[in-house]
Amino acid sequence: MRGYFRRLVAAYVDRVGIGTGLRWKLSAAIALVGALVAVALSLVVHNAARVSMLDNARDLADERVLIAQRNYELSGRLNFPNTRIDDPELPPELREKAEAGRRATYVVDRPGGSPDVWAAVPLKNGHVMSLHSGFTDRSSDILKDLDQALVIGSIAVVLGGSALGVLIGGHLSRRLRKAAAAAGRVAKGETDVRVRDAIGGVVRDETDDLASAVDAMADALRQRLEAERRVTADIAHELRTPVTGLLTAAELLPPGRPTELVLDRARAMRTLVEDVLEVARLDSASERAELQDILLGEFVARRVTTKNPDVTVRVVHESEVTTDPRRLERVLFNLLANAARHGRAPVEVTVEGRVVRVRDHGSGFPEGLLAEGPSRFRTGSADRAGRGHGLGLTIAAGQARVLGARLTFRNVRPPGAPEDAPAEGAVAVLWLPEHAPTNTGSYPVLAQ
Repeated sequence: MRGYFRRLVAAYVDRVGIGTGLRWKLSAAIALVGALVAVALSLVVHNAARVSMLDNARDLADERVLIAQRNYELSGRLNFPNTRIDDPELPPELREKAEAGRRATYVVDRPGGSPDVWAAVPLKNGHVMSLHSGFTDRSSDILKDLDQALVIGSIAVVLGGSALGVLIGGHLSRRLRKAAAAAGRVAKGETDVRVRDAIGGVVRDETDDLASAVDAMADALRQRLEAERRVTADIAHELRTPVTGLLTAAELLPPGRPTELVLDRARAMRTLVEDVLEVARLDSASERAELQDILLGEFVARRVTTKNPDVTVRVVHESEVTTDPRRLERVLFNLLANAARHGRAPVEVTVEGRVVRVRDHGSGFPEGLLAEGPSRFRTGSADRAGRGHGLGLTIAAGQARVLGARLTFRNVRPPGAPEDAPAEGAVAVLWLPEHAPTNTGSYPVLAQ
């Protein structure tokens, strides 16, 4: 039941969009605790003050009834205000004690009004003398003033606690946000970022331990990735020489079908080695973009027409961009090769401002690629697997990062079709930046 209620509350919060930041959580918690403590203390103080005032009123009534008893026994008549003999309104509990020979006091609470204070004493003639008085106006005023002061104090405590919670929560929230931003920069490949230095601060708390742990984890992952990249690059580099020799030797073989097969496999192996080396260079985050100003639509149309005349190119809006033409061409050709290898004709390229779209009419990208992005040596689902090594889109994404661009993938479905409906094509979209790529981890070199 508790879990169901928690899920219900979480769903409601997500639906209405209520902010649940650390600052507001701490503020709400401190305000709630402050309110509970203030209410509890107010009730305790109010009851203690009321009991004390009632005790004083009962003591005063007891003293007055004693004075009235002495005066009655000396003079034989009642000469004290608010005293009566055998008062019919005397509370039964008090009457029983007086008839038993005991002097006593009694308080009767009246709904919505001040309490009544009774005092009774037995007389020598067997009658009961009683004194009836109410809670004095002065005592009522004091109690009301006390209640007002308690209410004001409680409100002040709640507001002060909320402000304190906002300050404390804001401090922690800022440190955590700085840590999250620094961790995000580390995730983007900035190797010189330290989360512990980013959060700053003089006071050491748990956020510093968290930042140190994140830095240690990032260092360990960086070392493992660098070792993996270095091993991959070394293997590919060592394979380049024998593969080149193999290709040269295969070209010397006599013409024939066996020779064509050997040449085809040797060329494929050389292409694979070159792709692996390129991936290793991109992973090292040391690539530099050589920037030039080009007309994007004209550049794409000329390159695509030269590469594959069957591809349809449409320039919706021309735009001048500052980018690296060689890397842009590499991204464009890899996207076209992926569309030709895994999709179906017709393949269409559209240029609109700084956005380049490459669409095929095949079965669409696999769900794993849409969810996680390109991954080396993984070609996707069965109908798009078995051909290639899964490096084309990985290289395209890496080169796009060097350009400061963003490469996205999606599938085309009929309007209103559910998510599980078969796709009618795959679309890769390259978003070129508005400014030169100076924040991508590379150091652009302007062409002279």
